[in-house]
Amino acid sequence: MLIARSPVRISFGGGGTDLAAYYMRHGGMVVSATINKYIYGIVSKNFDTTFQVISADYRSVLKMPTDGSAYENNNLELRLSQVIYEHFDLRAPLNIFIASEVPPGTGLGSSSVTSVTLCNIFSTLTGQSMSKAQLAETAYAIETQRMEAPIGKQDQYATAFGGLNCFEFTADGVKVTPLQMSAAYIRAFERRLMLFYTGKTRHARDILHEQQSASENRASRTVEALHRIKDLGWQIKDALETGHLDDFGRLLDESWQQKKQLASGVTNPFIDTAYDEARRNGALGGKITGAGGGGFLLLYCPEEQQMNVRTSLEQLGLQQVGFAFEFEGTRVLLHTSLLNSPYDWQE
Repeated sequence: MLIARSPVRISFGGGGTDLAAYYMRHGGMVVSATINKYIYGIVSKNFDTTFQVISADYRSVLKMPTDGSAYENNNLELRLSQVIYEHFDLRAPLNIFIASEVPPGTGLGSSSVTSVTLCNIFSTLTGQSMSKAQLAETAYAIETQRMEAPIGKQDQYATAFGGLNCFEFTADGVKVTPLQMSAAYIRAFERRLMLFYTGKTRHARDILHEQQSASENRASRTVEALHRIKDLGWQIKDALETGHLDDFGRLLDESWQQKKQLASGVTNPFIDTAYDEARRNGALGGKITGAGGGGFLLLYCPEEQQMNVRTSLEQLGLQQVGFAFEFEGTRVLLHTSLLNSPYDWQE
């Protein structure tokens, strides 16, 4: 048996500049943190000759021959599992159970987290030693080339490395720099963040396709907004590292105002109402996680104002979700080798 898990992430600044259409020309950066909400993959031997994936989130099952026979399915998570299985050319009869602590399509990077988790699983099973950067790059290549997903690189790198980091994206590669924050600053920062589930899921592909197309065509409004978002990302990094946490809140608000310029669908009247209510009750800034349109609302709020914010948003139907930062990234929790046993699945 093998059990692996990878954390989801919340991003604070620079989101959107990790798309290749932007960073290949201008360079991008993202400041983000992983949190203690995970996607799990549990692998066991299958006693017939098939590869089977069970998705708890989508309540669906993929079952296909291990000999590489073509199999068609339209479920993105199951299709992703099949493509990664084929990429590693394992051809072993396996059962894989995938489950997440957060709903899919909620802006915490769950699709790419699943991809990194599966790459970690299959590289372990095939005896390949892959670094965190290699896991991130492999997952990104599979998602963008085989799955044709219009995504950036921040999610794969965040979940692979774990912790609070600044990622710099250029045509030459990715630079990963942990934020230089004291333990006291990290604890204070964590206490002042609030995460609320809007109850709405969304498909990020349409939003990201629009943003990607605008970047490729050098649409001035989108590119200028991304330039400003990147500049604010550097200011956010500086505010966090120098302990000016309330400045972070105000910068987060300014970054959210710019993000709404990137594509239609980033926000909607319900999100705007919830955000305005949070600000009216004491939150200094916030944003919708991920591409936008739904999912989770992240807020920075002084502790003495949090009860008012919580009460006002719960009245609108939002639900607060507690979390803490995590610093491990993707990892294998358990690996009981079946090699040299009567049930060796590689025979």
